[in-house]
Amino acid sequence: MLLLLESYYRHLRGLEMSELLRHSLSKFTFTPNGTPTRRGTATRRYKHLRPCQCVATQDNRLIVVKNGNDSLDICRVVNGMWQTSGGWGRIDRNAASDAMLKYADAGLTTFDMADIYGPAEDLYGIFINRVRRERPPELLEQVRGLTKWVPPPVKMTSSYVRDSINVSRKRMDVDSLDMLQFHWWDYSNTGYIDALKHLTDLKNEGKIKTVALTNFDTERLQIILENEIPVVSNQVQHSIVDMRPQQRMAELCQLTGVKLITYGTVMGGLLSEKFLDTNINIPFAGPAINTPSLQKYKRMVDAWGGWGLFQGLLRTLKQVATKHGVSISTVAVKYVLDQSAVAGSMVGVRLGLSDHIRDTNAIFSLVLDEEDVNSIKEAAGKGKDLLKVIGDCGDEYRRA
Repeated sequence: MLLLLESYYRHLRGLEMSELLRHSLSKFTFTPNGTPTRRGTATRRYKHLRPCQCVATQDNRLIVVKNGNDSLDICRVVNGMWQTSGGWGRIDRNAASDAMLKYADAGLTTFDMADIYGPAEDLYGIFINRVRRERPPELLEQVRGLTKWVPPPVKMTSSYVRDSINVSRKRMDVDSLDMLQFHWWDYSNTGYIDALKHLTDLKNEGKIKTVALTNFDTERLQIILENEIPVVSNQVQHSIVDMRPQQRMAELCQLTGVKLITYGTVMGGLLSEKFLDTNINIPFAGPAINTPSLQKYKRMVDAWGGWGLFQGLLRTLKQVATKHGVSISTVAVKYVLDQSAVAGSMVGVRLGLSDHIRDTNAIFSLVLDEEDVNSIKEAAGKGKDLLKVIGDCGDEYRRA
């Protein structure tokens, strides 16, 4: 019965977290200072927290996320594999593994996936075996596979957690997961602490190298750290439009050393030349908002200030991009990478369908000067503070 429940729940989760954004953001109820009224004001005493570290390497492509004796070096630009889960076009497994090899050969060696991202973990397993067979050992040592576990709301027993993680290990064909990023839907169910303690046990057994989080808010991150669970990072939505992580979350991260891995940084492609000077309200007059990611982040644009204001931001980004001879998306990612507590940022990959390797590699050599930063801040500041509209990191996935 438990297996049937989990299978059904995973099917529902396969529709992806963004489906929860289909309800109006106006349904969230917040106090004027942006703190959710349902939970009250989160404490900022940060008791009993042990600082962890994040170390930049000499190669600015890499960074080491660290907590105590746990550490992992990752590429600062992470290949996001949500787009393998359906809705962006059919994925051919051979073409996908070819594309993954192309990214790795170009130095983009870190891949992010989840148990609910359709065949993503299986594709990684195919890819990593090709690296073992077809590439020198040096590349194998550089490749990193970060996955997520999104469990159903069942009792988090040791055996259940172990069995779930073993599924990912088998699909990815690795003895030890480089990073397991844990997601939890309902904070009123404190089983997330039990799950994280069991994950820590698996880490100590060598089944997982580092334990991390995804879409946790500041209050719960504090609770987790106070329970001495050695998380190294929290994956959250973060873009020039969505600067929520730079408020409450960044404060706690600066104190403890936990780092952020960001997604939605190019907003599914909205932060690009393709959508500059377009009017999507006129049928067939502009590019279609026809993928799950474009639809998801279009709703974020609406919450932030609307399409007209967004065009002003794109024009500012285009000016900066032209000045440096790069693309709008390159500027958008670099701006977020330069923010406090950010270790790495996600760029989605449409494996076998298209690639953005050239634009992505340009991120590492781009330096935004003070004039660039100030102009971007001014344009972004014309929109609403999404902390007040939506709430803290991850609150967009939890109904108020």
